Amino acid sequence: MNKYRLYPLASQARSCEARRFPSQEPLSVGEAMRRHDRLVHAFIQRQGGGAISYQEALQAGRIGLWRAILGYAPARGHAFSTYAWVAIRRTIHEAATEERRGVVRWSKALPLAWYTPDLEERLDQALIREALCVLVAQLPRRLRRVVVGRYGLDGGPPCTLAQLGAELGVTYERVRQLQQDGLAWLRHPARSSRLRQLVDKNRAVDYRQALAHNAALRRSRRRRR
Repeated sequence: MNKYRLYPLASQARSCEARRFPSQEPLSVGEAMRRHDRLVHAFIQRQGGGAISYQEALQAGRIGLWRAILGYAPARGHAFSTYAWVAIRRTIHEAATEERRGVVRWSKALPLAWYTPDLEERLDQALIREALCVLVAQLPRRLRRVVVGRYGLDGGPPCTLAQLGAELGVTYERVRQLQQDGLAWLRHPARSSRLRQLVDKNRAVDYRQALAHNAALRRSRRRRR
């Protein structure tokens, strides 16, 4: 697994660790996570997790720590602990705010064990799921309900087209069209760049394919009319 997929250039990814901790031997992301995990616990013990439990705050805080490790640049003049503290606070605050607003945090369906050999892959998956949930939350209400229901993004079993049709008061075929519309909305380059970066689908050819797919869907709809 490429541990540095968030970096836009592979050359930057290969050289970033030597810059991050110049006074030490280069650290892998996993080693840096283990070494600085106490910062997450310290933050929660000192400031709490707000409306979420300790374990949920711990999961959110570790995602913040992961981001801090990937983004830290000593040349900016900040100590790593200061930089990481801000990132940890931001992710925990976001999680608590969403909980207070009653927003479904689909990322809760992805547990993060600590510490396991595949930690980095799990954290990578958590970031991908978080980006997906942020994107899906921007869908219009009916499209969001169809996409969440069809793919079980709320942690429940996927719904059939018939089940969603009965819930929304529309036909089986209309639900299928809403699903297609929701996926077309999500794949559009203007909205999907963050998620595509995380899953290595951020090349120009990927965007051209997405636009071509959406154009084909529109042509198909026009022919049916």
